[in-house]
Amino acid sequence: MPYVYVKDSEGYVSKKLISKVCKGEKIISKKAYQKASGLAYYEKEFGHGGARENAGRKPKYSQPLKIQMRVTKEEKDFISYARERGLILANLMKA
Repeated sequence: MPYVYVKDSEGYVSKKLISKVCKGEKIISKKAYQKASGLAYYEKEFGHGGARENAGRKPKYSQPLKIQMRVTKEEKDFISYARERGLILANLMKA
């Protein structure tokens, strides 16, 4: 059962048996069929051929960012003291 790729007079493409090709249809190459049908884009975009594996975009950060802030020794000691005793800064700021 040999298949061919055809394009009709309206520009639609399809894959048909040679015996089913109609008078107004033009036989085209496989590459032209894939481009016109969008299969070439699909294969390239989703890694089913065309582009190398793992060529897509990667997440910029695999883990949340660490926020670093320069503090004095006294401020560092106070933060440690507050964490040890479970102080809630929002409550302290209200007073």
